[in-house]
Amino acid sequence: MSVPGEPGNGVPADIRTDIAHPARVYDYWLGGKDNFAADRAAAEQVLQFMPEILDTVRGNRQFLARAVQFLRDAGIRQFLDIGSGLPSSPNVHEIAQAGGTDARVVYTDHDQVVVSHAEALMAKKDLVSVVHADLRDVDKNLSGAAELLDFSQPVGLIFAGVLHHIVDADDPAGIVARYLAALAPGSYLVISHSTNEFSPEKMRANAEVADSSGTVLIPRGRDAILRMFNGRELVDPGLVLVSYWRPEGGGPPLNADRAWVYGGVAAV
Repeated sequence: MSVPGEPGNGVPADIRTDIAHPARVYDYWLGGKDNFAADRAAAEQVLQFMPEILDTVRGNRQFLARAVQFLRDAGIRQFLDIGSGLPSSPNVHEIAQAGGTDARVVYTDHDQVVVSHAEALMAKKDLVSVVHADLRDVDKNLSGAAELLDFSQPVGLIFAGVLHHIVDADDPAGIVARYLAALAPGSYLVISHSTNEFSPEKMRANAEVADSSGTVLIPRGRDAILRMFNGRELVDPGLVLVSYWRPEGGGPPLNADRAWVYGGVAAV
């Protein structure tokens, strides 16, 4: 039986399967199958010293779903998901389009595997598009998204678990500001970002595994993450651990304190 990412499986030559990629490592932790040997090795290495990573990635994904539902219910009909990662149902477009809203959704990512999966979704949905670009290439992402989205109308801009892959020298808050400048009044900004405030030692070790695998992970404190909202006013309950952001059923789930990610939604 062939294994994804191993020779003979038709993987395009331009996809580096020998280097772990955050989206594919994340996919493995979520129980997905779109990952390669290097991704699985990095993921298992982290699990050995940080079992909380499973609560973290699942809590982050559930936060994203609730945030998109909030924006949909607030009347947002356009979504731009930056650094979207591999599809994991329910996806942004599935939530945004629930109830026949005809919401338009653009996914962006710099990983070809992610793009290929998003293109498969696009083939079935004329209201879904994908842009192949690094999130730091703001102009390319915005121009590609503009083929489907109307930036004169409100947009839900999403950075879910992606800005912690941007080094300080690249100014993640400044990158977000450039995207915000393109948005119309009535838009919303969604950010989730890993934090090192609850177990600095484990998060440092996690970052070291990422570095040794050729990727970047920079967990940050709440104040640094808050600055990424560029002064925009957050809706209640503000910037909190993701499992505490408008939890279903009126209360946080079991192991909510083990999801070491801050998340929030701001009006633009």
